[in-house]
Amino acid sequence: MKISPPPSKLAAKKATNITLSLDVYQAAKSLGINISQVCEQRLREEIQLRQERQWNEEHADFLVAYNRRVEEEGLALEEWRSF
Repeated sequence: MKISPPPSKLAAKKATNITLSLDVYQAAKSLGINISQVCEQRLREEIQLRQERQWNEEHADFLVAYNRRVEEEGLALEEWRSF
């Protein structure tokens, strides 16, 4: 699974344009919200979510088979678990 790296102050940036409803823009500005920062963080969260979903879809057969095996045979080394 590909995970986006954490933001870095040295990370390259790309200027882009977004369109916001005027009321949202004005409210964010009046509250001192850094729109670029919030957009970037939310996009990182959405990217992570979609990458996880994609990984789960790509490996669904394995997950089903693994879970079935654990149900039938139990966990490996289960007899030495301390919890």
